[in-house]
Amino acid sequence: MTKPSPPAARAARGAAVGRSIGIGLMYGLWKPRVLGAWRVPATGPVILAVNHAHNIDGPMLMGTAPRPVHFLIKQEAFVGPLGPFLEGIGQLKVDRESTDRTAVTRALGVLADGGVLGIFPEGTRGEGDFAAIRGGLAYFAVRSGAPIVPVAVLGSTERRGRLIPALPPLRSRVDVVFGDPFQAGDGSGRRTRKALDDATVRIQQRLTGHLENARRLTGR
Repeated sequence: MTKPSPPAARAARGAAVGRSIGIGLMYGLWKPRVLGAWRVPATGPVILAVNHAHNIDGPMLMGTAPRPVHFLIKQEAFVGPLGPFLEGIGQLKVDRESTDRTAVTRALGVLADGGVLGIFPEGTRGEGDFAAIRGGLAYFAVRSGAPIVPVAVLGSTERRGRLIPALPPLRSRVDVVFGDPFQAGDGSGRRTRKALDDATVRIQQRLTGHLENARRLTGR
């Protein structure tokens, strides 16, 4: 593996700091139960595909994943002092309304440098059931060859907190379940529209299957 460029090295250090912050906040405020973290490859590029039902799902994964994560985050979140903070901890700003070539290049750079890219395949917060998968995940997986690890965050929307209704109750349990890594492509290396569409179908099947297993495993 080639030596990361200075910006990439700074982003990697920032993501490591972000992970430390996430560990402190998530374990300090809630009680994460992490299952299957050993399934995340210890080295090399990997994509974590996470369901998204609550705003804490991303920070929860950053604090519970065994490696620092660079998330693709909507540009609307990069407002005020939060913007420099998110950039400082290695997170990637993306314009969801267009083909954001800068974000694509940076995300592929994370994978080329052997890092971990976090993606919400649904594109936005919703039911968190992987019912609608955007094609970006397939593109990154097929283009980079990085394995996808499905992740289910469960329990973040079950109840509202008394002090802060927008958040889960403090010290409540949130389950984070990691699945087996898999390749999205068919092994041909093709990146045609049909190949990416087929990869998206395979991805959705694997993600929904993992979510069903995670719910059975956790009883949620």
